[in-house]
Amino acid sequence: MNYISVKEFAKKWNIPERTVRNYCAKGKIKGAFLTGKTWNIPKDAGLPEKENKKKFSNNILLNQLKEQKDMKLKGGIYHRTQIDLTYNSNRIEGSKLTQEQTRFIFETNTIGITDESVNVDDIIETNNHFRCIDLIIEKANSKLTESFIKELHFLLKSGTSDSRKDWFNVGDYKKLPNEVGGNETCSPKEVAAKMKNLLLNYHNKEQKTFEDIIDFHQKFEVIHPFQDGNGRVGRLILFKECLTNNIVPFIIDDELKLFYYRGLQQWDDVKEYLMDTCLSAQDNYKAILKYFEIDFE
Repeated sequence: MNYISVKEFAKKWNIPERTVRNYCAKGKIKGAFLTGKTWNIPKDAGLPEKENKKKFSNNILLNQLKEQKDMKLKGGIYHRTQIDLTYNSNRIEGSKLTQEQTRFIFETNTIGITDESVNVDDIIETNNHFRCIDLIIEKANSKLTESFIKELHFLLKSGTSDSRKDWFNVGDYKKLPNEVGGNETCSPKEVAAKMKNLLLNYHNKEQKTFEDIIDFHQKFEVIHPFQDGNGRVGRLILFKECLTNNIVPFIIDDELKLFYYRGLQQWDDVKEYLMDTCLSAQDNYKAILKYFEIDFE
């Protein structure tokens, strides 16, 4: 009989190596045996019967995020992604919460004791951002639409002081002109048409590349369709579209903030600035995936 390794079995069935080792140790894979510390698995062995069902996705990372979200598992890639993505994206936009405070909110639903005053909106938007990440995991297999983008904005800003302003338009496009970093953005009356055109052009590309996703993000930020929250919604879309297209996602951390802003501003002239920043962030996330023994291309 021919045998294969844990890594080969995991790749064959699109599951994590850690899961395969767990199946072997519990005797769930018939005929598997140990040689020293190495599991030998019959080449024709299948998944345990109850596990031999259609997976959520062909994307190993997305399956892990979905499974751990549903399990409410602590200490895994889902837990780490929630804290890192929420902390860094909020921090870029001016939140004063620390990474530990963000972790505390996620793990205990409390803020903890602090000597400094804490902005209530920072707390609300942190909790809302966790829900946004859950949404992009659930909808990662779905086509990106205007209604989904608006839903992200609604989740992010619900319950904040902005949501009590009639003109703010939570979950819908802006009513008042705005700018970002001193740069003009799309006027409110043009937003709907610009967004429809942006999505149309994006979806005309059958196979989205890493650059296509970055290009969409830059154009989304130039339009700046919402009164506030555009950066966070845009970065959530970035993460979601990477998962959708089986590309390793990434998190722009606070240390990359200035490079990220430069890249957005100079995209039309020097695409390498933003591409290199995002690739650097992707390398950081790949290191986390390696730690959690999650395969990626």
